[in-house]
Amino acid sequence: MCYGTRVVRAAKQLELYYKVDRLYGPMQEGSELIYNYANGWAHPNMWIFPQQRIGKMIPAKWGVMPTTANGASYKEFFAQNRGAFGGLNLRSEAIFSHFMYSQNIFSKRCIIPVDGFFEPHVTPVKLNGKPFKVPFYFKRKDDKPINLAGIYNLTKDNMVTFTIFTNKATPIFEEIHNQPSNKYGDYRRPVVFDDSEAAYWLQNDLDKEQLVDIMNNDLPDYEFDAWPISRDLHKRNGEGDRPDIIERVDYEELAIKF
Repeated sequence: MCYGTRVVRAAKQLELYYKVDRLYGPMQEGSELIYNYANGWAHPNMWIFPQQRIGKMIPAKWGVMPTTANGASYKEFFAQNRGAFGGLNLRSEAIFSHFMYSQNIFSKRCIIPVDGFFEPHVTPVKLNGKPFKVPFYFKRKDDKPINLAGIYNLTKDNMVTFTIFTNKATPIFEEIHNQPSNKYGDYRRPVVFDDSEAAYWLQNDLDKEQLVDIMNNDLPDYEFDAWPISRDLHKRNGEGDRPDIIERVDYEELAIKF
């Protein structure tokens, strides 16, 4: 599952690395979309690389919404549609039969470039009767950008919204994100591609079999680094959105070693 990301590369850095150009739309020229902690539940605007505009990156709101909805009313929409879980993640196994987005997988795929992401871990310890949870930070070992796989959609008022795909958890993710947080009761991980697969993901002529294959062969566990960080990440006063939030913090409550 992925409900929090870190994006600290400036737009110009992304343009140079991926060899793309920015399209701002209604955003002001020169705007940056940088977050030490981008909390998905706040529905931040983030850069995506859309399938329909190869070679471009555009701002989009995290939390996919249907074509019939007004993007400007996203807060009201998700408050009234709690079963959508903020539109932040979609299960890769279900996308071809999804009543609302099954066609988007063929025409509106996207890549969301981030520097890292956060996952919660539940320790064996309880504090005041509640589980003692510790956030972990994930990044690529080579420090390259993380290519999250997703789809996007255009709302009635022409707002671009997106969601991130998840797969069944691989061992490192199941050990760290060790509490199922969905109605299916399984463990999840975000779908992450290396650079060559990210480019392949955006090609227009992929069929169902090819899409399933690429999603089932995303970045392996040994490509990731992960470590525990400050519990300030989830404080409601915004203390988590600071540069040093990814610094390692060791906890005696942890029963796993990373």
